[in-house]
Amino acid sequence: MKQFTGFPAKMQFTPLPNFFFSTLLPQISDITELKTTLHILGALYRKRGYPRFITYRELLSNTSLMRSLKEATKPPDEVLRQALEMATRRGTILHIVLDRDGVPQDIYFLNTDYDKQIVAKIQNGELSLTGLKTRGQKSIETEEQPDIFTLYEQNIGMLTPMIAEELLEAEKLYPETWIKDAIKEAVSLNKRNWRYIARILERWSSEGKGDGTYRQDFKKTAPDKYIKQKYGHMVRR
Repeated sequence: MKQFTGFPAKMQFTPLPNFFFSTLLPQISDITELKTTLHILGALYRKRGYPRFITYRELLSNTSLMRSLKEATKPPDEVLRQALEMATRRGTILHIVLDRDGVPQDIYFLNTDYDKQIVAKIQNGELSLTGLKTRGQKSIETEEQPDIFTLYEQNIGMLTPMIAEELLEAEKLYPETWIKDAIKEAVSLNKRNWRYIARILERWSSEGKGDGTYRQDFKKTAPDKYIKQKYGHMVRR
């Protein structure tokens, strides 16, 4: 066995959810499933844009991963398939199959509330990924306008799990156009943070928006309830 020489003085870090250590890791006993899961978490973190997903082909072309999955009795690609099946059955990742030019493609998402919604939208035809389509779906183009998650990351900053949850809650309370306009207004005023965006939405809901729409023009939960939720402190003045 070749001895590891140690970590360099300057290096990049890939964060892992605390939930991985407290809940998921104790459940995993297969080393190939663990290696594959860690590589997926790392790859998804480094990706930009939304939704974030990884394909079987991407994993298969990951030299580091495939080298670590070498076994004497099975080829690495078969080991990878089995590891992905175990991670899917465990509920760590979500698996869907899409078509690219008539060829089935295995797509994997992290099992989060946001990604569950994305998978549901793909499966019922509300959302499509560039170059990929569900069985029987004719259109293969992505929605022309970026969703609120992509818009936030493109204009405000990295979309952390906490901010993603805030945006999901905001979607339940305000029209999507309001959220997009609030992001754009915050950018125009160089107030690039979620706290300011939430205040804009709260103000529009109570005072009316510049285009003449008011809170009573749409059926949403009262903003007071939003303020009282898990991260409500972020929107208080």
